[in-house]
Amino acid sequence: MWLGPEEVLLAGALWVTERANPFFLLQRRRGHGKGGGLTGLLVGTLDVVLDSSARVAPYRILHQTQDSQVYWAVACGSSRKEITKHWEWLENNLLQTLSIFDNEEDITTFVKGKIHGIIAEENKNEQPQSEEDPGKFKEAELKMRKQFGMPEVEKLVNYYSCSYWKGRVPRQGWLYLTVNHLCFYSFLLGKEVTLVIQWVDVTQLEKNATLLFPECIKVSTRDSELYFSMFLNINETFKLMEQLANIAMRQLLDNESFLQDKSLPKPRRPLKNISALKRDLDARAKNECYRATFRLPKDECLDGHTDCTLWTPFNKMHIPGQMFVSNNYICFASRAEEACHLIIPLREVTIVEKADSSSVLPSPLSISTKSKMTFFFANLKDRDFLVQRISDFLQRTPSKKSCSIDDREWKWNVADPSSEEVPELPSSSPLAVSPTSALNHRPVSFCAGQVPTASQGLLKLFRRNSEELSGPKGAKEKMKEESWNIHFFEYGRGMCMYRTTKTRELVQKGIPENLRGELWLLFSGAWNEMVTHPGYYADLVEKSMGRYNLATEEIERDLHRSMPEHPAFQNELGIAALRRVLTAYAFRNPTIGYCQAMNIVTSVLLLYCNEEEAFWLLVALCERMLPDYYNTRVVGALVDQGIFEELTREYLPQLSEKMQELGVISTISLSWFLTLFLSVMPFESAVVIVDCFFYEGIKFILQVSLAILDANMEKLLQCCDEGEAMTILGRYLDNVVNRQSVSPPIPHLHALLTSGDDPPLEIDIFELIKTSYEKFGNLKADDIEQMRFKQRLKVIQSLEDTAKKSVVRAVSGDIGFTMEELEELYVVFKAKYLMSCYWGNNRAAAARRDQSLPYLEQYRIDMEQFKELFSSLTPWACGAHTPVLAGRLFRLLDENRDSLINFKEFVTGMSGMYHGDLTEKLKVLYKLHLPPALNPEETESALEATSYFTEDVTTEETQEDKGRRNENGPEKEEKGTSPQDYRYYLRMWAKEKENKKETIKDLPKMSQEQFIELCKTLYNMFSEDPVEQELYHAIATVASLLLRIGEVGKKFSNRPTRKSEDCKANSAQDPVSEEESPTSEQSQNSAVEQQPQADHEDKASVDAQPEKTQQENQTLGDGSGEGQGSPLQLLSDDETKDDMSMSSYSMVSTGSLQCEDIADDTVLVGCEGSSAAARYGSTIDTDWSISFEQILASMLTETALVNYFEKKVNILQKIKDQKKVERQFSSSSDYELSSVSG
Repeated sequence: MWLGPEEVLLAGALWVTERANPFFLLQRRRGHGKGGGLTGLLVGTLDVVLDSSARVAPYRILHQTQDSQVYWAVACGSSRKEITKHWEWLENNLLQTLSIFDNEEDITTFVKGKIHGIIAEENKNEQPQSEEDPGKFKEAELKMRKQFGMPEVEKLVNYYSCSYWKGRVPRQGWLYLTVNHLCFYSFLLGKEVTLVIQWVDVTQLEKNATLLFPECIKVSTRDSELYFSMFLNINETFKLMEQLANIAMRQLLDNESFLQDKSLPKPRRPLKNISALKRDLDARAKNECYRATFRLPKDECLDGHTDCTLWTPFNKMHIPGQMFVSNNYICFASRAEEACHLIIPLREVTIVEKADSSSVLPSPLSISTKSKMTFFFANLKDRDFLVQRISDFLQRTPSKKSCSIDDREWKWNVADPSSEEVPELPSSSPLAVSPTSALNHRPVSFCAGQVPTASQGLLKLFRRNSEELSGPKGAKEKMKEESWNIHFFEYGRGMCMYRTTKTRELVQKGIPENLRGELWLLFSGAWNEMVTHPGYYADLVEKSMGRYNLATEEIERDLHRSMPEHPAFQNELGIAALRRVLTAYAFRNPTIGYCQAMNIVTSVLLLYCNEEEAFWLLVALCERMLPDYYNTRVVGALVDQGIFEELTREYLPQLSEKMQELGVISTISLSWFLTLFLSVMPFESAVVIVDCFFYEGIKFILQVSLAILDANMEKLLQCCDEGEAMTILGRYLDNVVNRQSVSPPIPHLHALLTSGDDPPLEIDIFELIKTSYEKFGNLKADDIEQMRFKQRLKVIQSLEDTAKKSVVRAVSGDIGFTMEELEELYVVFKAKYLMSCYWGNNRAAAARRDQSLPYLEQYRIDMEQFKELFSSLTPWACGAHTPVLAGRLFRLLDENRDSLINFKEFVTGMSGMYHGDLTEKLKVLYKLHLPPALNPEETESALEATSYFTEDVTTEETQEDKGRRNENGPEKEEKGTSPQDYRYYLRMWAKEKENKKETIKDLPKMSQEQFIELCKTLYNMFSEDPVEQELYHAIATVASLLLRIGEVGKKFSNRPTRKSEDCKANSAQDPVSEEESPTSEQSQNSAVEQQPQADHEDKASVDAQPEKTQQENQTLGDGSGEGQGSPLQLLSDDETKDDMSMSSYSMVSTGSLQCEDIADDTVLVGCEGSSAAARYGSTIDTDWSISFEQILASMLTETALVNYFEKKVNILQKIKDQKKVERQFSSSSDYELSSVSG
């Protein structure tokens, strides 16, 4: 390729000049090519260690002038062909022009300008994002592609110099991290190491230091453990590797592949050797951390952050920390953890102004909000730029709808800022107007004619007159409310509240029931999404009500199981509200839809919030606070279960071993985590856990779980089995009480566990929470996120292994492969599918995977992918003809005609070629040359068939496809709209079983053009075999014999009385159907009997036969359908070879014939009495046909053919070779291998 001219001082060092003229030199790297010896080894090692581009570009062209000592590199090449092309261009286009110049400086300037012009022209059509990457990085990406054979779409993220430990020896080289692969290359004194690992295969990533290895990164896959060390910045490398592995896990989990963010702002100053992709991933990591810290919506992107101080009026201090600015929020986090957090939505901001600087307050910034709060930031480094950015974001912030928050009406009203005040809704009104209608200025009727929506928490509507309200518990509740009111006065209320340790202390003491919904919305961040999406919930309910699918069916089933003991869900109002919220969420997020446990959590949310608020709290839970918890495989809960096990090992090592032995943790943690203890604790106590969870996140659930195990440690250590341990924990949780609750006690479903001789010991929920903070309060959210990544790798790979075993077990019964072979084939099949997801030009492959389908149906490949797998795994290699054969097998396997095949169909096709006897293998080959495997177009291209034949077959195929579509159409519609009856599946199963009863007599006959296609395939199959000539001779003999048998058979097929109506009826049937009746086998002959030339051809061909052959063929014709032995009874090997000597030898002598030649020769041999025109399709012999039994019997006469089809091929070796070939090494990297071997 052309290079931007670079100065080279020592042109002769490590390079050999091969061509020269007055202005240019063509040089080759020492050691490249044949030989090279010790010099080549040393130069190769030096190139790798110093990351020289000569590794992948061992040729270069230098520009020079006679009197100058300075050379300029203008081109480089990976091969002699590439560099010669550049050299010839220079000689043809520049040499004459340069000889005109007098001044050498002018010559150099002209050459440099010309080369720059060529490069600019070449880069004109490149994608714009590649221009962002620095030149050095582009060079590294080129090396990566050449070294590891990666396609253009595989993007390099970053590369690092490091050592790979092979045994106890470090191999210094370069680690390339691409979007989908980890690659390493090293070449030291002839020893070459090349590693390519897909991120989806990584099961563990660890950064550790041992006595054997210095600080290193350990990369584990199912097959191996790799150690890399000696990084300049090991933390940066490890963090990037984690991100890339995480993206790969996302792809396995929910088919979400990596898409680069093209809207990333360009850096203000050029960044050396940092790619646009690396910047994108860094930005993603910061965004995720920012959103998690402040519980912001998933689409919020951090614009920047800066150090500053915040004036906190509640303690009259300037707290140091960082300000974060994004599109819709200004946030602050103090350096001291939990000293102060602040979130200011830009929709609330009214004024941003720069205050006067002073020695006490340098560069202050004042931000005022609609709720009359003012925040003072100081010590800002670049205040003017920051104010400009905030102003830009403010201008883009929609101001037409916002929230009006004050102490009285914050919770129940969302007001238009244009109206000064919204009247408070009377608390006595059970069905007040919902917030949605306040936003849209229209009443909301979710379900016309049905129960109206609950516009406030159900607890307010169904609170029974409790004496507790006027007793000591009521007084305690009022004290709590007063404490919160004082806190609101000092720290602010609403989104802009200062969140400090004081806030956490109040939450730990329990949130008052009247404030619970409000504070849950604030702490979870759900309020932000609700306010910015006015009317969204109402529209969702309107669209989703009345829809029927699997999720709604499951929701209906679970509605009456959701807190049935609570009066709010013993009537239609509560049930209808729960139905609407769950259905709306299933409609919003179909990938989750509905999962058990969502009903329990949502029913509690509805007790304290109105429907819309409960919906947005559910969104916050499912999509942000408990990611992946409520999908079909509850991956998130399994991940946190792994974290819980790890924390148990760390904090409770004695108990950990016992719990592992009993297998209790996996049982308890899912029920605890999925329902946030709501299903295992009395409601009044569990709701306090939910209070703390919304403030602290999953960290609090984990620390309470540890506290519960710690409290029961002695009893658990004495347990003998899992049941006993579960009873102890169940009893303990049943007796966790909330003595401060003002609600009447709700009977707990698990109360039966408490029956026993001794009265149960009650545990106060607030004491449990206090203990959890004292003993396990040092857990940090960042550490938990790190542990989540580690466990996610383990859990997802474990689920993938389970899926593989399930699929292999499901298909193993009907397939000849062993379990080991099936597992290896599954790995190859899945890898091919995943490769199409990230290397395909479109996203169709990703869209094909539906997580709700059974494992067997989740991965499906199309024809192009199948062709690639077929060519590398088939035992029937056919050279250039292989893709054609692969296409035919694909069409044969694709029974439902959706242009995709699943794993079972794939291994069925492979098994047909690898297993079974000669008959079974020939049967597969035979079917590949009949429709639907054989396209009409293929026979047309082979024989240039007449228009009659093409139209006839095409019409027949079209009618057949239409019939199949009509037959399947209503069935598919029925399947989509309502669940199938079990009898439908029984019928399908019975039909599958019937299909397997196929015998060789059921196979339809083969026409002449189809037979010729079969011959072409066989000739191609034998072209590279060691006994090639013997096989050619055998197949020529068999083909000639079969052509003559077909000629004679044609004579007898014309004898019966013609029944045109029957012919027409039979011709509409599928000639390849496995259930074809014997009558329809002859439809190909009878359908074309009316051709005028048929009788003439018949007569001519019969006249041309010798008398002996006529007698033989008459007998053959009479017994042609009687079985395999009939041809053998009449024709021995010697007789056949003598009769056909001319034909067979004429065909064998052609050696490795091309397909076209075979077709011509074969027709000539079979139609000796026909005119020369018969070799082309103008007079195709449409009456000619041959049966499978005749082909089989003829094949059995030739030992070479029998041996070929019965020889065993090891598919595991093919798979191993396929994995090696999957990534072809470029020619530029081959020379080291040759030089070493030499």
